[in-house]
Amino acid sequence: VLLTNAPRPNQTVIKFLKNMGLDDKKSQNVYTSGEASLVYLNKNFINKNFYHIGPPRDFDLFKLFEKNKVNSIEESQFILCTGLFDEHSKNLNFYKKIFKNNINKKMICTNPDLIVDRGNEREFCAGTIAKVYEQEGGSVEYFGKPYPIVYRQSTKNIKKRVLCIGDNLNTDIKGANNQNFKSLLIKNGIHKKEIEKNDLKIVYKKYNAHADYIQSNLRW
Repeated sequence: VLLTNAPRPNQTVIKFLKNMGLDDKKSQNVYTSGEASLVYLNKNFINKNFYHIGPPRDFDLFKLFEKNKVNSIEESQFILCTGLFDEHSKNLNFYKKIFKNNINKKMICTNPDLIVDRGNEREFCAGTIAKVYEQEGGSVEYFGKPYPIVYRQSTKNIKKRVLCIGDNLNTDIKGANNQNFKSLLIKNGIHKKEIEKNDLKIVYKKYNAHADYIQSNLRW
Protein backbone atom coordinates (compact mmCIF):
# COMPACT_ATOMS: atom_id res chain seq x y z
CA VAL A 1 0.00 0.00 0.00
CA LEU A 2 1.29 3.43 -0.93
CA LEU A 3 -0.08 5.70 1.80
CA THR A 4 0.53 9.36 1.11
CA ASN A 5 -0.31 12.67 2.73
CA ALA A 6 -1.41 14.10 -0.59
CA PRO A 7 -4.47 16.40 -0.34
CA ARG A 8 -6.05 14.90 -3.46
CA PRO A 9 -8.31 11.95 -4.30
CA ASN A 10 -6.81 8.48 -4.80
CA GLN A 11 -7.40 8.44 -8.55
CA THR A 12 -5.65 11.76 -9.10
CA VAL A 13 -2.51 10.48 -7.38
CA ILE A 14 -2.65 7.11 -9.15
CA LYS A 15 -2.77 8.90 -12.51
CA PHE A 16 0.16 11.09 -11.44
CA LEU A 17 2.24 8.06 -10.41
CA LYS A 18 1.54 6.23 -13.64
CA ASN A 19 2.64 9.30 -15.59
CA MET A 20 5.91 9.11 -13.63
CA GLY A 21 6.37 5.54 -14.83
CA LEU A 22 5.13 3.53 -11.84
CA ASP A 23 3.67 0.24 -13.10
CA ASP A 24 0.08 -0.86 -12.57
CA LYS A 25 0.90 -3.37 -9.83
CA LYS A 26 2.69 -0.85 -7.62
CA SER A 27 0.09 1.87 -8.15
CA GLN A 28 -3.09 -0.14 -7.64
CA ASN A 29 -3.13 0.17 -3.83
CA VAL A 30 -2.81 3.91 -3.24
CA TYR A 31 -4.56 5.76 -0.44
CA THR A 32 -4.32 9.49 0.19
CA SER A 33 -5.03 11.82 3.08
CA GLY A 34 -7.25 13.67 0.62
CA GLU A 35 -9.41 10.58 0.12
CA ALA A 36 -9.71 10.10 3.89
CA SER A 37 -10.83 13.71 4.30
CA LEU A 38 -13.39 13.31 1.49
CA VAL A 39 -15.06 10.43 3.33
CA TYR A 40 -15.45 12.70 6.34
CA LEU A 41 -16.53 15.75 4.32
CA ASN A 42 -19.17 13.83 2.36
CA LYS A 43 -20.64 12.57 5.62
CA ASN A 44 -20.56 15.79 7.64
CA PHE A 45 -20.06 18.91 5.51
CA ILE A 46 -21.36 18.17 2.01
CA ASN A 47 -23.93 21.00 1.99
CA LYS A 48 -21.98 23.59 3.96
CA ASN A 49 -20.09 26.58 2.62
CA PHE A 50 -16.33 26.44 2.96
CA TYR A 51 -13.30 28.67 2.56
CA HIS A 52 -10.39 26.98 0.82
CA ILE A 53 -6.78 27.60 1.82
CA GLY A 54 -4.39 26.12 -0.70
CA PRO A 55 -3.23 26.35 -4.32
CA PRO A 56 -5.52 25.97 -7.36
CA ARG A 57 -3.92 22.61 -8.22
CA ASP A 58 -5.81 21.11 -5.25
CA PHE A 59 -9.26 22.09 -6.53
CA ASP A 60 -9.99 18.56 -7.76
CA LEU A 61 -10.39 17.49 -4.12
CA PHE A 62 -13.71 19.30 -3.84
CA LYS A 63 -14.95 19.34 -7.44
CA LEU A 64 -18.13 17.49 -6.44
CA PHE A 65 -19.11 20.28 -4.04
CA GLU A 66 -17.23 23.22 -5.54
CA LYS A 67 -20.47 25.22 -5.64
CA ASN A 68 -20.16 25.56 -1.84
CA LYS A 69 -16.80 27.32 -2.04
CA VAL A 70 -16.96 30.96 -0.91
CA ASN A 71 -14.41 33.72 -1.45
CA SER A 72 -14.56 35.15 2.05
CA ILE A 73 -13.60 33.29 5.22
CA GLU A 74 -16.30 35.28 7.07
CA GLU A 75 -19.00 33.73 4.86
CA SER A 76 -17.81 30.15 5.39
CA GLN A 77 -19.13 27.50 7.75
CA PHE A 78 -15.84 25.61 7.82
CA ILE A 79 -12.28 25.95 6.51
CA LEU A 80 -10.72 23.42 4.13
CA CYS A 81 -6.92 23.54 4.19
CA THR A 82 -4.97 21.65 1.51
CA GLY A 83 -1.83 23.79 1.61
CA LEU A 84 -0.83 27.43 1.25
CA PHE A 85 -1.81 30.09 -1.26
CA ASP A 86 0.84 30.33 -3.98
CA GLU A 87 1.18 34.07 -3.38
CA HIS A 88 1.54 33.58 0.40
CA SER A 89 3.68 30.43 0.59
CA LYS A 90 6.20 31.75 3.13
CA ASN A 91 4.47 34.45 5.17
CA LEU A 92 2.69 32.76 8.10
CA ASN A 93 1.66 36.13 9.51
CA PHE A 94 -0.75 36.48 6.59
CA TYR A 95 -2.69 33.47 7.86
CA LYS A 96 -2.63 34.66 11.46
CA LYS A 97 -4.37 37.85 10.31
CA ILE A 98 -7.19 36.12 8.43
CA PHE A 99 -7.69 33.66 11.31
CA LYS A 100 -7.84 36.33 14.00
CA ASN A 101 -11.62 36.81 13.97
CA ASN A 102 -12.57 33.42 12.52
CA ILE A 103 -11.40 30.81 15.01
CA ASN A 104 -14.94 29.65 15.75
CA LYS A 105 -15.03 27.51 12.57
CA LYS A 106 -13.79 23.94 12.22
CA MET A 107 -10.73 23.51 10.00
CA ILE A 108 -10.30 20.32 7.97
CA CYS A 109 -6.59 19.71 7.33
CA THR A 110 -6.05 17.33 4.42
CA ASN A 111 -2.28 17.04 4.80
CA PRO A 112 -0.75 16.94 8.32
CA ASP A 113 2.80 17.35 6.96
CA LEU A 114 4.45 20.49 8.33
CA ILE A 115 7.08 20.78 5.59
CA VAL A 116 8.12 19.15 2.33
CA ASP A 117 11.30 19.23 0.28
CA ARG A 118 10.87 19.94 -3.42
CA GLY A 119 14.34 19.45 -4.84
CA ASN A 120 16.57 21.70 -2.77
CA GLU A 121 13.69 23.92 -1.66
CA ARG A 122 11.92 23.40 1.68
CA GLU A 123 8.28 24.49 1.73
CA PHE A 124 5.51 24.74 4.31
CA CYS A 125 2.61 22.28 4.04
CA ALA A 126 -1.01 22.37 5.21
CA GLY A 127 -0.03 20.99 8.61
CA THR A 128 1.88 24.18 9.39
CA ILE A 129 -1.17 26.32 8.61
CA ALA A 130 -3.31 24.03 10.79
CA LYS A 131 -0.87 24.50 13.67
CA VAL A 132 -1.08 28.28 13.23
CA TYR A 133 -4.88 28.00 13.39
CA GLU A 134 -4.67 25.96 16.60
CA GLN A 135 -2.23 28.45 18.13
CA GLU A 136 -4.77 31.18 17.45
CA GLY A 137 -7.39 29.13 19.29
CA GLY A 138 -9.08 27.28 16.43
CA SER A 139 -10.10 23.59 16.22
CA VAL A 140 -8.64 21.29 13.55
CA GLU A 141 -9.63 17.85 12.26
CA TYR A 142 -6.60 16.13 10.70
CA PHE A 143 -6.61 13.46 7.99
CA GLY A 144 -3.49 11.52 7.03
CA LYS A 145 -0.42 10.13 8.75
CA PRO A 146 0.12 9.87 11.73
CA TYR A 147 -3.61 9.88 12.60
CA PRO A 148 -5.23 6.42 13.00
CA ILE A 149 -8.21 6.64 10.64
CA VAL A 150 -6.12 6.73 7.45
CA TYR A 151 -4.46 3.42 8.37
CA ARG A 152 -7.81 1.73 8.93
CA GLN A 153 -9.27 3.04 5.68
CA SER A 154 -6.28 2.29 3.46
CA THR A 155 -6.14 -1.48 3.99
CA LYS A 156 -7.46 -4.35 6.09
CA ASN A 157 -4.44 -4.70 8.36
CA ILE A 158 -5.98 -6.54 11.31
CA LYS A 159 -3.82 -9.52 12.33
CA LYS A 160 -1.30 -8.68 9.63
CA ARG A 161 2.38 -7.92 10.10
CA VAL A 162 2.96 -4.38 8.84
CA LEU A 163 6.16 -2.51 8.02
CA CYS A 164 5.82 1.26 7.51
CA ILE A 165 8.53 2.83 5.35
CA GLY A 166 9.04 6.60 5.26
CA ASP A 167 11.42 9.50 5.74
CA ASN A 168 9.32 11.64 8.09
CA LEU A 169 9.55 10.93 11.82
CA ASN A 170 6.62 13.23 12.59
CA THR A 171 4.19 11.40 10.28
CA ASP A 172 5.47 8.14 8.76
CA ILE A 173 7.33 6.82 11.79
CA LYS A 174 5.14 8.33 14.51
CA GLY A 175 2.10 6.89 12.75
CA ALA A 176 3.71 3.46 12.77
CA ASN A 177 4.55 3.86 16.46
CA ASN A 178 0.95 4.83 17.26
CA GLN A 179 -0.35 1.73 15.45
CA ASN A 180 2.30 -0.58 16.95
CA PHE A 181 3.62 -1.34 13.47
CA LYS A 182 7.28 -1.93 12.65
CA SER A 183 8.95 0.97 10.87
CA LEU A 184 11.85 1.69 8.53
CA LEU A 185 13.28 5.22 8.41
CA ILE A 186 14.87 6.50 5.20
CA LYS A 187 17.73 8.70 6.43
CA ASN A 188 18.37 10.64 3.22
CA GLY A 189 14.97 12.30 3.37
CA ILE A 190 13.44 15.19 5.22
CA HIS A 191 15.63 14.71 8.33
CA LYS A 192 18.90 14.26 6.42
CA LYS A 193 20.62 17.41 7.74
CA GLU A 194 19.40 16.86 11.30
CA ILE A 195 20.72 13.29 11.32
CA GLU A 196 24.06 14.40 9.88
CA LYS A 197 24.51 16.97 12.66
CA ASN A 198 23.15 15.00 15.62
CA ASP A 199 23.11 11.54 17.09
CA LEU A 200 20.01 9.70 15.86
CA LYS A 201 18.80 9.27 19.44
CA ILE A 202 18.64 13.06 19.80
CA VAL A 203 16.58 13.35 16.61
CA TYR A 204 14.24 10.59 17.79
CA LYS A 205 13.72 12.40 21.09
CA LYS A 206 12.95 15.68 19.32
CA TYR A 207 10.06 14.12 17.41
CA ASN A 208 9.06 11.59 20.08
CA ALA A 209 9.30 8.78 17.53
CA HIS A 210 11.54 5.76 17.03
CA ALA A 211 12.21 3.59 13.99
CA ASP A 212 12.90 -0.15 14.22
CA TYR A 213 15.11 -0.14 11.14
CA ILE A 214 17.17 2.39 9.19
CA GLN A 215 18.08 2.62 5.52
CA SER A 216 19.92 5.40 3.66
CA ASN A 217 17.85 5.45 0.45
CA LEU A 218 14.66 3.97 -0.94
CA ARG A 219 14.65 2.49 -4.41
CA TRP A 220 11.74 0.80 -6.11
